[in-house]
Amino acid sequence: MMAGDRYTQGKDRLVEPLVVDLDGTLLRTDMLHESTLRAARDCPAALLRIPAWLARGKAHLKAQLAQRVALDVSCLPYHSEFLAWLRDQHASGRELVLCTASDQRYAQAVADHLGIFSGIMASDGATNLSGARKAQALVERYGEGGFDYAGNHPFDLPVWRHARRAVVVNAPATLAAKAAALAPVERVFPRAAPNAATGVRMLRVHQWLKNLLLFVPLLGAHAFADYGRWADTLLGFVAFSLCASAVYIANDLLDLESDRLHHRKRRRPFASGDLPILWGIYAAPVLLGASALLAWRAGPAFMATLAVYFIITAAYSLGLKRIILLDCIVLALLYTLRVIAGTATAGVAMSFWLLAFSVFLFLSLAFVKRYAELHAQLESGRDKAHGRGYLTSDAGLVQTMGITAGHGAALVLALYLHSDEVLHLYHTPAIIWGAVPALLFWVSWMWLQAHRGHMHDDPVVFALKDRASLAAGAVFMAVLVLGTVEWPWP
Repeated sequence: MMAGDRYTQGKDRLVEPLVVDLDGTLLRTDMLHESTLRAARDCPAALLRIPAWLARGKAHLKAQLAQRVALDVSCLPYHSEFLAWLRDQHASGRELVLCTASDQRYAQAVADHLGIFSGIMASDGATNLSGARKAQALVERYGEGGFDYAGNHPFDLPVWRHARRAVVVNAPATLAAKAAALAPVERVFPRAAPNAATGVRMLRVHQWLKNLLLFVPLLGAHAFADYGRWADTLLGFVAFSLCASAVYIANDLLDLESDRLHHRKRRRPFASGDLPILWGIYAAPVLLGASALLAWRAGPAFMATLAVYFIITAAYSLGLKRIILLDCIVLALLYTLRVIAGTATAGVAMSFWLLAFSVFLFLSLAFVKRYAELHAQLESGRDKAHGRGYLTSDAGLVQTMGITAGHGAALVLALYLHSDEVLHLYHTPAIIWGAVPALLFWVSWMWLQAHRGHMHDDPVVFALKDRASLAAGAVFMAVLVLGTVEWPWP
């Protein structure tokens, strides 16, 4: 264990020090979970050594991870109300000590960052300072009842047994009652229990709207009344959505620091500490398993497409998203894979025109997404997007490439109107030329919104909520429907 300054003992001390736990108390997260996830992202080979490190004790495991993983403690999710109270206590002259089972490197970094602690006690690679060991260390230092203690976990009950007073933070009411039976409770900082809305945010249910792209091949093939194909595609939609949620969770867990530095993403459940990291670690494989089961029922072609989607998405989360330009190409491919998956569930042939149109259009939307992020970083005065390969000065070039790709999609659509497929599917092909200006308007509108700083969501999700985009989509669909009607004029 490591300590800061020596403290006055016995009768000379007028006020007992307040000893503060770190994981789950001062922080709305756990440093062991944080460091393990960062190791999984930055040095995955280290994960193979975790069983051997753990065999030598939990303190040794924490020390090995702390040696390899440097965490930015300035962006960690602190318990804001409790921290404000601690600052008031420090300002009033109360002695504060950080005492944690986390490794001493992380404890010292937090103490240095906050500047309110006179010393630390922490795990040192040999002793895991938790539960009874923490209680013993505090009694040896301050004597029986010679300190107040703030904690949040049942492991803290042995410490409260020897404390003068208890401060209960971010804990259920049952634990507060148990603490009160052991020591007078000075303050309780209630726990904000996760609710259904938090779970929805974890799953990013609003992002499931992107999976409506699976229905595009059905619409393109004019299979409006084939209810069997609609049911099969709906099954594929659910499978894709569950898989996407599993990937979103994994991405959020691996990208905690970047999300916390982002003006909007820092409110995500894991980045903000609204949900424990362990929830995500457990939920992701369960969702992935359910998705695989539904994909198996949807057929081998769909299952293969979903597997490719998962592999590419995992590669994107682990590193491809940090490679300039390749990240946008991969995003475009992931959108296009949804369309390909739709052809697999519906049993319709993949159209060359639909594939080419999708690639150009979704590449434009991928550039919209990246441009919007760069635009926000530029306005905040930063010269580089955190966790990405882009400089904020690249925003203009990204905008040019995205607009070009979007207009390329309109060109593909215009060329499609001269194909044999159009003559087969539409009685009045001349009418569907109206789809071209509708698409040009929408692409230009999306880029205008991004340029004005209004693009605060995924472009596809934004479009499904935006009135002008919905109006453009309605015109686009109406033109296609009118083209199927056999009008009396030649």
